[in-house]
Amino acid sequence: MSQVRVRIAPSPTGIPHIGNTRTVLFNWLYARKNNGKFVVRIEDTDRKRQVAGAQDKILEILEFLGLLWDEGPEKGGNFSPYVQSERKELYKKYADELIEKGLAYEDEGAIRFKVEKGKTWSWQDLIHGEISFKSDVIEDFVIMKSDGFPTYHLGVVVDDHLMEISDVLRGDEWISSTPKHLMIFDALGWKPPKFGHLPVIVGPDKSKLSKRHGAKSVLDYRDEGYLPEALINFMALLGWSAPPEVARGKTGDKEKELFSLQELTEIFSIDRINTTNPVFNLEKLNWFNKKYLQTLPVKNLKEKIKQFSKKAKTLDDDRLTKIISLVRDRITTLTDFDKYSAIFFEKGKEKAPEKSKVENAKQAIESITDWDEESISQLLDKWIEEKNLQAGDFKNTLRLSVFADNTPPIYQSLAVLSKEEVLKRIQDAL
Repeated sequence: MSQVRVRIAPSPTGIPHIGNTRTVLFNWLYARKNNGKFVVRIEDTDRKRQVAGAQDKILEILEFLGLLWDEGPEKGGNFSPYVQSERKELYKKYADELIEKGLAYEDEGAIRFKVEKGKTWSWQDLIHGEISFKSDVIEDFVIMKSDGFPTYHLGVVVDDHLMEISDVLRGDEWISSTPKHLMIFDALGWKPPKFGHLPVIVGPDKSKLSKRHGAKSVLDYRDEGYLPEALINFMALLGWSAPPEVARGKTGDKEKELFSLQELTEIFSIDRINTTNPVFNLEKLNWFNKKYLQTLPVKNLKEKIKQFSKKAKTLDDDRLTKIISLVRDRITTLTDFDKYSAIFFEKGKEKAPEKSKVENAKQAIESITDWDEESISQLLDKWIEEKNLQAGDFKNTLRLSVFADNTPPIYQSLAVLSKEEVLKRIQDAL
């Protein structure tokens, strides 16, 4: 097998969390870096635990992240050679072959593989180096269930062989299953693929990653306003690091951490995957998302915000642009827009300052004829100087009278509203 062919083989028993999707990303990068093929295969033989719609959700995750597959099922499709339940007779054929060879036997309606004792099964793991297991610690195991469906062990071996998979990258939890797979490959006279087992992600407390740590699906994060670029970047650096010359960047004075999918493809190598368990850090994901939101062109950011904010859809383009320019450095996810832009739609709850200060602010606003940021800044600064006022106190009076909440720079914030709206709010404060 000269061409690199990798696969991901999720089970539609639920929607995979971000840790599983990181395994998908590493497979995709490995295939693209080596000009290979990325195959999606649905392993749906656990019929009792299947979740309706899970298969399409799995494919939706890949589409959202831009990890498109070269071979695999279609969303909403029926028959597909990449769905195990459609290949039942194939697995039965090879199970029967193993029985004929005396290497498997029937047991209460199921078929078990006969483990030969006294042997050592070894492989050169792409990530961990040489790993060995003695067959004496492995009991005869089921390869076909009584319902006619194969177990994972038989299904994965048959499919990897027939689909000419060259490299298998999967989580560490499958290390103990690998000797069983090597036995079946050997029994059927097939050459096994190379295996690489990825250290699993753990929570900050070093325990198994769970929902309390942030083990949600990529679709959950998408719906909370995270960008695919941020999720890709975050997952890539969980247990993998860029080469030092790349990480230092062109200037060499600080570490480069933002990589596009194309850049990751160019610099990815499996030998830079760490053998220790990476720690999930939600703050780091938030940092990535904030950075990408800050670098996104305003036109693109406006369209994305409109998907999450009904209020944004009610604004004309100019006003929305102004608000975005004021709040974009504050928002971490797209859903934060409503929170930080609320003052431009509705006044806050803070109490206004003393009446004389509010009346002074009202007079200052009334004196402005051209209502734009430059005019507002010039005339109000001049007002402060001529009235011998303290700049901070005057600006705080405007903030409390007009917005009654924290604001971005006050003059820019005033320019978002009309002069009439500002005066109305000040009158309300009086």
